[in-house]
Amino acid sequence: MILETHVEDRVGAFHLQVRFRAGGGITALFGPSGAGKSLTLRNIAGLHRPEEGRIVLGKRTLLDSGRGIHLRPQDRGVGYVSQESVLFPHLSVAGNVGFGLHRSTRDQRDRRIAEVLDLVELAGYEPRRPDTLSGGERRRIAMARALAPQPSILLLDEPFAGLDFRVRRTLRRRLLAIHQGTGVPILLVTHSLSDVREVCDELVLVDRGRAVAAGSAQDLMARPPTPHAAELMTEDMA
Repeated sequence: MILETHVEDRVGAFHLQVRFRAGGGITALFGPSGAGKSLTLRNIAGLHRPEEGRIVLGKRTLLDSGRGIHLRPQDRGVGYVSQESVLFPHLSVAGNVGFGLHRSTRDQRDRRIAEVLDLVELAGYEPRRPDTLSGGERRRIAMARALAPQPSILLLDEPFAGLDFRVRRTLRRRLLAIHQGTGVPILLVTHSLSDVREVCDELVLVDRGRAVAAGSAQDLMARPPTPHAAELMTEDMA
């Protein structure tokens, strides 16, 4: 599944103008805070409508401003997890994970909830409430909820941020297992070069609203194409 993204947008004084292509593996949007990474993710998810652009996922056009196409978020086949990984506090884990399975029968819904909870290694958590979960567990439940409707791509905004290194390491391994187990392409925003090294196949460097380089994560990190790209990858971004 190939994702082709070309969007141009203005939010206040900020001008976003990114163009990149991501393959079927795990791709990182990497760059400093305020570079436009999260806004790019929201444009792909359909949560923000850019002034101009075209987004194609596989054979489906999600956005084409020239043709007046702007699919609703629920029609895009995209799973999205925000940086906050917000869960519905009044619902159980099962209620949260099954929230997007409106068209399923009760048995189908229960089976799918069990499948994705097993995928994130939280089998048996169905009756738990969000306020009883750790930060890492909440992130995994949010991923399970995004995966439950079987999306064509999974978008993750800073999925490892704010977690200690042990939990972060566990979640990286789990993300790799999710990708290997489902084959779902993953596009994630991160400030961490360690995230890129350990889980990403492809890398898109974003700075000041522009995609300044894109390609194999291993190749770009070993041989940055420009001095600016090299500077961006000298250390984790604050």
